[in-house]
Amino acid sequence: MSPNKIVKTDAEWRAQLSDIEYKVLRLAGTERPWTGELLDNKDTGVYRCRACGAELFRSSTKFDSHCGWPSFFTAENDAVTLLEDSTLGMLRTEVRCASCDSHLGHVFPDAPQTPTGDRYCINSVCLTFEQAEPA
Repeated sequence: MSPNKIVKTDAEWRAQLSDIEYKVLRLAGTERPWTGELLDNKDTGVYRCRACGAELFRSSTKFDSHCGWPSFFTAENDAVTLLEDSTLGMLRTEVRCASCDSHLGHVFPDAPQTPTGDRYCINSVCLTFEQAEPA
């Protein structure tokens, strides 16, 4: 385990997170599509893990994939871990925060319009947004 890994008890996570945040971040749930507060955010800044505050994505990598959740074509270096997910009868790649192991969403190789070809489909409830300071 990394020395910087954030480890909390289930009770600590429940006390820190709202019911929906806990369901998605800690139990690998999913928020309803088209409902997330950051879905249409076009401001410049940084997207962070709602559970631990780790920097995950930059606004410059966000794009509109029309899937109902915020989408990014790449994550910050070493910010996420990818795991095979065979739930729901399909094979997908789960995205987790590398700092606190919270579920964020899934990544799909179906975005040819992006520089990486990837679509990180991330639950808005898993993110906070830090707007960049004006230049």
